Amino acid sequence: MAQSWLRLCLELGQTCGVLNFIKRMINPNAKLIADLSAPEMVPTRDGYGKGVVEAGEKDEKVVVLCADLTESTRSHWFAEKFPERFIEVGVAEQSLALLASGMANYGKIPFISSYATFSPGRNNEQIRTNISLNNVPVKIVGAHAGISVGPDGATHQALEDIALMRVQPPMVVVVPCDAVEAQKATVAIAFNGKPSYLRVGREKSPVFTTKDTPFEIGKAEILRDGKDAVIIACGMLLYNALLAAEELSKEGIECMVINSHTVKPLDEKTIIDAAKKTGAVVSVEEHQVNGGLGSAIAEVLSRNHPTPQEFIGVQNRFGESGEAEELIEAFGMGVFHIKEAVKKVIARK
Repeated sequence: MAQSWLRLCLELGQTCGVLNFIKRMINPNAKLIADLSAPEMVPTRDGYGKGVVEAGEKDEKVVVLCADLTESTRSHWFAEKFPERFIEVGVAEQSLALLASGMANYGKIPFISSYATFSPGRNNEQIRTNISLNNVPVKIVGAHAGISVGPDGATHQALEDIALMRVQPPMVVVVPCDAVEAQKATVAIAFNGKPSYLRVGREKSPVFTTKDTPFEIGKAEILRDGKDAVIIACGMLLYNALLAAEELSKEGIECMVINSHTVKPLDEKTIIDAAKKTGAVVSVEEHQVNGGLGSAIAEVLSRNHPTPQEFIGVQNRFGESGEAEELIEAFGMGVFHIKEAVKKVIARK
């Protein structure tokens, strides 16, 4: 599956001269990998697994709780290194959130991990009442999020989790684009002192950021400059956004590409400035278009600088079984679909 995803990306990339594009249009301050046409393929959940171990090494107050999905969420790496700071709750996601909230109230820094469809899905009430309402710094890690879970099908494809989390007043919401950024995000939320949600995926996806790529919660990064439209993305589909931008460049359309890894708090200034410069916005996310990144962007722009916007994401439907790359295309989130959305929004200027 991972090889098929990479093959698809490379076929698209080769048609548009990715190597020349890197040298010409990528923001050098983004410090991406030297060759975007040949990224390593690693699931973002691996970044969480490495990051939580790193956080645990920094502070003994970091603890991890899991709901019978220790290996799948990569929490087993923490459990192996710090067995005395790991709790296996079993298939009890409500208890997972309740235990963590109590531990946080007494000074611990708990990470709770499960599939996103179960946490924050099944235990949303406990997260709301015991974590958010009490404003305790529990870190909720929703793994296997998005349509790219693939064959597991609709029951296990969390497509509403960003919406559930970003409406809770104190909650920080981060959707890293690759495994390297996921590791940075995990360490960052460990020490932000706030309830936080980290969304990661199962499928191997391109790693195109580096250890030197800037990352700061609440600060979007401009990866590519352009004047005709801006593509604002989060998660692994950011790679598709970069490929789409280069294909459009060959057609004379120059797109800015922004990594909005933090959905909440949203970097309003960067988004407003980009909308003012380009006059056209396309949001890209592996989530329902209702309530996710696109909605957050639209809310900001409607208050500050109304701008034509098109939404790439899941269009008000549940998922289905299939291979990850097939589902991305079938649900209208591929490179072609992003290109078409850009052309459509430019026509609305």
